Amino acid sequence: MPEHRVCPWWIGYTLTCPLRRFQYDPARLLAPYVHEGMTVLEPGPGMGFFTLELARKIGAAGRVVALDIQPRMLDGLRRRAAKAGLLGRIDARLTRPDTLAIEDQADTVDFVLAFAVVHELPSAAVFFAEVARALKPGGTVLLAEPAGHVGAAEFEAELQAAATVGLAVVERPSIRRSLAALLRRPAEPA
Repeated sequence: MPEHRVCPWWIGYTLTCPLRRFQYDPARLLAPYVHEGMTVLEPGPGMGFFTLELARKIGAAGRVVALDIQPRMLDGLRRRAAKAGLLGRIDARLTRPDTLAIEDQADTVDFVLAFAVVHELPSAAVFFAEVARALKPGGTVLLAEPAGHVGAAEFEAELQAAATVGLAVVERPSIRRSLAALLRRPAEPA
């Protein structure tokens, strides 16, 4: 079993560096998936590299639920969101490594951004089970893992854990230096 280590909080400053946009442009990466009025779940947001763009895209009627296990990451996220005038759209929550603790989100989430986070968790199966319960029927998950940290076999194991709870791969988007898949919770039968 691979060792699961969490990115240290101080790396959060590096991950929000504007130069990172040359590798991952949040606006371009999220454009096909996130729209005004959505409820978005972002586990492991760090200090908000993607979170701020999610908050812009969902507009005043939407909501981003950002979950992290490190208070300092959430503090940095809140500071950056307040400076950008987006704090009111973001519900930043402290959680634990073994659960997302999102029982109150059942069937409410339109989109989940799981960017470079699942490999840091003790159980992909628990993660995907909680995400599947939170998603609305037809809701999607963009799963992206860093190719330098996660091998093909580990990524396929994550996809199998997702499939076990009914999340189906519907697309394999190309994301630089990442293994990626778009997963969907099936829509309810008519």
